[in-house]
Amino acid sequence: MEGHEVRKLAELEDRHWWYKERRVLLGRELAKFSKAGTALDIGAAGGGNTRVLRAHGWRPVALEYGAEGAQVARDRGLTVMRADARRLPIADGAIDLVVAFDVLEHIEEDDAAMAEIHRVLRPGGVALIAVPSDMKLWSAHDVAVGHVRRYTRDTLRKVIVGSGFTMETLESWNVLLRPAAAWRRKKSTGSDLDDVPALTNKALSAMIAAERYLPVKGLPGVSLLTRARKPTTAAK
Repeated sequence: MEGHEVRKLAELEDRHWWYKERRVLLGRELAKFSKAGTALDIGAAGGGNTRVLRAHGWRPVALEYGAEGAQVARDRGLTVMRADARRLPIADGAIDLVVAFDVLEHIEEDDAAMAEIHRVLRPGGVALIAVPSDMKLWSAHDVAVGHVRRYTRDTLRKVIVGSGFTMETLESWNVLLRPAAAWRRKKSTGSDLDDVPALTNKALSAMIAAERYLPVKGLPGVSLLTRARKPTTAAK
C-alpha cells in the first residue's frame, strides 16, 4: 500500500465502519484463547489491529514493509519491525499468534508468505487471515491499493493448507453490503478508502454488525476470513 494510503487509513480507521467492525471481529477471535502470548501483526499499517492485540493482553509486534506505516505505528507507541512477509526476521516457533488482515493479496508469492507464517508459529499456534474475495469484484480500487489478486474459498484454502496449516474456519464477511460494493466498484476510478458522512457511517456500521448474528457466513461476501492452526506434530 502506498504511503499516502497508509496515512489515510490511519486517519480513518478509528471511526470508519469497515475498520471498526474488523477490530470487533479480531477481538471476538482473541476472546477464544485461554491465554494471551506473543503475537505478530503482519501488514500492520498504522497499527489498528496491533492495538487490539495489546488491549487483549497480547505482546504484539507490528510488522510493516513500508516506511510510512512503520512510522505511524511507532508514533502510536507500538513495537514495530520493518520486514518483508516472505522473509520474516524471526526465529522458528517463536510466535503464538499471527494476524495478517488484507496482506496476502498484495504479495505475488503468497505461498512464500504463508510458509514463513507457518515457520515462525509454535506448534499449535494460530494464524488469523483476512483477504478480499472474488475476482468479479476486481476494480480500480484493487489497482490503487496494490492488490495482485482477490481470492475464492478454494484458492485461499489451497495456499493455507498447502503451507501446512489446518483450517479451522473459513467464513465470508461483508455479505449484506456486497451488492452495494459491487455497484460502487463498477464506477470506481481509484481507492475506495474515503471518509463517509456520519449518518452513512452509522447506518453501515449497524448493517455490517448485523452479520455477527445472521447465518450469512457461507454466502458470497466482499472478504474471506479464516482461522488456521499449525499442527502440533509434523505430517508424515
